[in-house]
This record gives sequence, C-alpha cells and structure tokens, in this order.
Amino acid sequence: MRTPFLIALGLWLAVACTNATEVGSPAARLETTPRHHEWAAIPSAGRTLHAYLAYPERADRAPAVLVIHENRGLTDWVRSVADQLAERGYLAIAPDMLSGDAPGGGRTSDLASEDAAREAISRLQPARVREDLRRAADYVRSLPSASGTLYVAGFCWGGARTWEVANDYDPIAGAFVFYGTGPREASGIAGIDAPVYGLYGGNDARVNATIDASARLMREAGKTFDPVVYDGAGHAFMRIGEQPDASEANRRARDQAWSRWLALMR
Repeated sequence: MRTPFLIALGLWLAVACTNATEVGSPAARLETTPRHHEWAAIPSAGRTLHAYLAYPERADRAPAVLVIHENRGLTDWVRSVADQLAERGYLAIAPDMLSGDAPGGGRTSDLASEDAAREAISRLQPARVREDLRRAADYVRSLPSASGTLYVAGFCWGGARTWEVANDYDPIAGAFVFYGTGPREASGIAGIDAPVYGLYGGNDARVNATIDASARLMREAGKTFDPVVYDGAGHAFMRIGEQPDASEANRRARDQAWSRWLALMR
C-alpha cells in the first residue's frame, strides 16, 4: 500500500512535469516574453491583413524578417518563431494569410481547427497571396525601428511562398526555404537576385523531389541556391523538433537549422 507521502510525491512530480511542458510551449513563450509584440492592420487586397510583429530589444535599427506560416495558418508556434527572432535581434513580421477568411471575417484564430485552416489555405488566390506578402514586406521595412534590410523565411506552404517573394520582391537580403516545394520553370526564378537557402528533412520525399529542378534552374541562371538536407528529419521538423516527444533526428535538425539560419543572416 502506498503511503500518503508517496502519493503526494507522485502528484507533485506529475504537476511538475506538466508545468515543465507548458513552460516550454509556444503559448507560454508568448505569454512570458519580455519583448514588445503587437498586431498591425495592413490594407491589402480590399480588406485588412492582420500581421503579428515582434520587436527586438536593441538601441539601433534592426534588420527585419518576413515570416510566412505553414498551411495551418498563423499559429502560436509561428508567432513564437517571430519572438525567437526578436530575441536574437531581428524585427519579425508574421502576416496572417487567412485574414478575412474565417467566419465573420476573422483570421486563423477564429477558425474551428487547423484542418479548417488547411482547407482555407487551399482556396487562396495566388494574386492575393502575393499582394499580402508584398504589403507586409513594405510595412515592416517602413517602420522607424527597421534598418531597411529584409530577409524572408517560410515553412511548408510558406516555404513555397518564400521562393515567390524572392522572385517578386526587391530588394531582399536572403530567402530561407524551410521544407517548401521549389520552382520547376525558369519563370519561377527569373526575378531572384538574393541568395536562396534551403533547409529540408531527409524523410520528406514529396518536397525533396523538387530540389534538383530548382537547383538546376538557379545554377543555369547564375543564381545562388544552397540546399541542406538533414538526415532522418521529417517534414515540419522546425516545429516538431521543439515538442517534448520529438525524435532525436527532428530535434537535431531543428537546432542545426536554427544555427545555420542565424549564421547566414549575420
């Protein structure tokens, strides 16, 4: 028979483990960050584009990063990426590409589920997506605390859009494609001037099937594309690698990709 002491100890350990997980969660990071965060309302495509901003704590003007979310919409995790960038000295903007698409004209947080967000993403018109990203880029570069230098990074669906921003928008200092499909035709890279860096999971055949074609196009055009594939990692390793039950391969890929990303921006 267990003693009251052992029962109490077990309950305490259970609570402690739960709290440890919660403290490390994206939502907890957003609740406890010491940095200034705010929402911006940006006119775009005939409605309001909502964008999340995370400001670094620094005395000089900061380089900016346009963060493009997955096909799950603007989740807590994506906003936590913006905060992690701000923690490292960057001014981050993460537009909610589903602004106006939820019931009542709401955004991602007003949708019933991430599956509903995926469905809404699939219905977006490419022209509106491009305008939204251009407006978000212009907005963040115009802020008084921005230095004028702009990087773009995207995950999954946002990774594919990162190629498009690099092709459409000028100037950017660098583009970071996290497991996003790449262009297969010359028109998809014709306007690219900045270096493009790819970060892919080894166990992601669907996305990785596009790497060679994109690399060939960029090479033939004399442009820079530098892809890295992390062995054993799956799709979405940047998000999954932060979770308490992440595999060693996903956790390692996440850490290495963050280090590469920051080193290249420096």
